Amino acid sequence: MIPTDPQDRDILAAEYVLGTLDARAVAEVEAALPGDTGLRAAIREWEVRLAPLLALAAPESPPPDLWDRIEAALPGAPRPAPVPRRRWLDPWRGWAIGASAVAAGLAALLVTRPVPEPPRLMTVLLTQRDQPAWVVEANAAGQLRLASLNPRRLEEGRAMQLWGLPPGATAPTSLGLIPPEGQLTVSTGGLRPEPGMLIEISLEPPGGSPTGRPTGPILFIGRLTAAGAS
Repeated sequence: MIPTDPQDRDILAAEYVLGTLDARAVAEVEAALPGDTGLRAAIREWEVRLAPLLALAAPESPPPDLWDRIEAALPGAPRPAPVPRRRWLDPWRGWAIGASAVAAGLAALLVTRPVPEPPRLMTVLLTQRDQPAWVVEANAAGQLRLASLNPRRLEEGRAMQLWGLPPGATAPTSLGLIPPEGQLTVSTGGLRPEPGMLIEISLEPPGGSPTGRPTGPILFIGRLTAAGAS
């Protein structure tokens, strides 16, 4: 059954996009999509919101002999006759000479190109049950941008506080309170985002931690990494 409560429908759309639903729930969602414009819109919003996660997966090339192994495994598949090596020698030699000239031209171009910007730093904050809950991105200006994957209602008199812990540091630094709507862009000040930096969200009193250190439980945690890094 597709829920009617707006928050439950939004959570369902998020889980559908994340791929955490079971086969039966996926079938129910896909059956409802043609006649449910609201659900389609919610799924589209989550696809846009989660698009940065695609950058966290480094592209992988298949093994060069993959197709040969697939073909060999097919029952009764005819195998092509081997091509004499001499037929390929001269064309590949000519291609290599041409490629060398192109490479030389590209090398000259690269010398004059501006230095590329450093890769974006990103992480997905997980719950204690290893469920994705927040997307965090650090930009070149040293700001952190947070987006909640599953907005939650906090109990009265509580707040969520953001913390950063760089590699080698002994205590986290507060980066501010997170507003109820679950969207935040914060300047980290002197705390420069870097690969391996731990990002945490703790549960605190309304005005934040009174000690400058997390006093409540750590709700979500993740570690910054370069987008697309292996």
